[in-house]
Amino acid sequence: MGRIIAIANQKGGVGKTTTAINLSACLAEAKKKVLTIDLDPQGNTTSGLGVDKNETDNTVYELMLGECTVKECIQKTQIEELYLIASDVNLAGAEIELLGINDKEYILKNAVDYIKDDYDFIIIDCPPSLNMLTVNAMTTADTVLVPIQCEYYALEGLSQLIHTIDLVQQRLNPNLQLEGVVFTMYDARTNLSLQVVENVKNNLNTTIYKTIIPRNIRLAEAPSHGLPINLYDSKSAGAESYRLLAQEVMNRKDI
Repeated sequence: MGRIIAIANQKGGVGKTTTAINLSACLAEAKKKVLTIDLDPQGNTTSGLGVDKNETDNTVYELMLGECTVKECIQKTQIEELYLIASDVNLAGAEIELLGINDKEYILKNAVDYIKDDYDFIIIDCPPSLNMLTVNAMTTADTVLVPIQCEYYALEGLSQLIHTIDLVQQRLNPNLQLEGVVFTMYDARTNLSLQVVENVKNNLNTTIYKTIIPRNIRLAEAPSHGLPINLYDSKSAGAESYRLLAQEVMNRKDI
């Protein structure tokens, strides 16, 4: 049975989508069958994997509203072993449209249950807010992976996210666990990055991945070409880091 990992942080700009794209691609490169679900209305994971969101008929929005089946949403990407359920701006209105629907917290889970055994990993990119879409991701997921930017306010909001994970655990998905924290945008030239890493390690009782994702210009460029970093610049520091992260994720035995 596949592992389902939601990548979540209500703060924007922490490398969440970058992590969703490149972790998925590096798991697929390691010959794992991967499904990436773009649950962010901005659709950046969709375009970052080279899929035109305007040319996609069945997105996660249609799935959430019951207008298509989960299998009708899944499309191949340019990467072997990597599949996608795309997103577009319509998803922004889904929360209002789902008002009054019973068990709306479980819509995604009920759909994914049909296909989860077909994949080694299902990666869900959450929107940068703690809304109904994020709750749907957390009821579907086995674990939550939290990217944290190496900057001064890194811990701000993290306690709120952990509180949300605890609430979902208590009320909706008792099996949900915190996969751990991954540091992004690390700049070895600054003392601040080092201090943030130490601060989080001292204040957070959770798994912290050894792999730290550096600030890397090639990582920033890759999405504009619709390519994950391991295809855009296979030998870059960003590509090597995400390969190491994928290896760590595959090696986790305690989940």
